[in-house]
Amino acid sequence: MDVNVLRLDHRRKRDARITTHVCLTARAFGASKAVLSGEKDSKLMENVEDVVRRWGGKFKIIYHKNWENYMEEWQKSGGEIVHLTMYGTPIQEAMPIIKNSYRDKLVVVGGSRVPTKVYKIADHNVSVTSQPHSEVSSLAVFLHMLYEGKELLLDFEDGEMKIIPTAKGKKVISQKNDR
Repeated sequence: MDVNVLRLDHRRKRDARITTHVCLTARAFGASKAVLSGEKDSKLMENVEDVVRRWGGKFKIIYHKNWENYMEEWQKSGGEIVHLTMYGTPIQEAMPIIKNSYRDKLVVVGGSRVPTKVYKIADHNVSVTSQPHSEVSSLAVFLHMLYEGKELLLDFEDGEMKIIPTAKGKKVISQKNDR
């Protein structure tokens, strides 16, 4: 099962930090691609690609102006859409159904205001709590539950750097010369 994340309505000046965190969370928690819609932000995309180059993995980021078209094409190709929202089915009820399907997933996280059409197109509208909070935290909780914690064991190959976990201090090794 392939998991992609669609970030709706990105605004360069206002959302650069949060959208970057959505992309980094998607990568670290096992998604294979982030799709940006809204304003094109080449600098943000370059920054995410730089993280992938330095830290490894095969994560991709692309821009697609028309989110509606992208979602419809995703479904036509056999994938399903999971929209993370405060207003959906509680994640603890929705997750068994979502995990039972081995179809590729497009996880949609909102921007400034999510159009009603997103709720209608999505196969699943899922709430990670029914309280206001960040799309970053929703995405992390959703992916953690989807992968049952196995994403915490991912090994990101071909990076220039790698952290060696330690109880105290920081240990980062350079893998530039090891390749």
